[in-house]
Amino acid sequence: MQEQKYKLNVGKIDEGFVIDHIHAGRGMKLYRDLGLGMLDCSVALITNASSRKMGKKDIIKVECPIDQFDMDVIGFLDHNATVDVIKGGKIIAKPVITLPKQVKNIIRCKNPRCITSIEQGLDQVFVLTDPKNEVYRCKYCETRYGDQDQS
Repeated sequence: MQEQKYKLNVGKIDEGFVIDHIHAGRGMKLYRDLGLGMLDCSVALITNASSRKMGKKDIIKVECPIDQFDMDVIGFLDHNATVDVIKGGKIIAKPVITLPKQVKNIIRCKNPRCITSIEQGLDQVFVLTDPKNEVYRCKYCETRYGDQDQS
């Protein structure tokens, strides 16, 4: 019996943006952390799409302007992703995604002795301390992100 290949076709966007080349499995986290579920516009999340370059990838298409989103979230979760900004059905910009030097309120410090555990209104700030190994540490207690169970 011959294996069938199925193709999913999601229509083009007139105005909005596409986050492409997302590492497979990270699309849903990006969706949540960007707050895309709370938007009053069309959002398409495609997981495990075939990719010649990556094998599998996730893609997010959003039909609203990109200026209301924090690009650091994308850079922190997958700095190898690409973003295409679309207006009038055409790509008008391709912002460069990089690891942010600092992230605020994207991740939480799990150190129970950290000031952020006591002062609930304090921003959760992590600083990129080792770009080569993509290491972030809490600004206040220097706990390394990922050393403890992170959510």
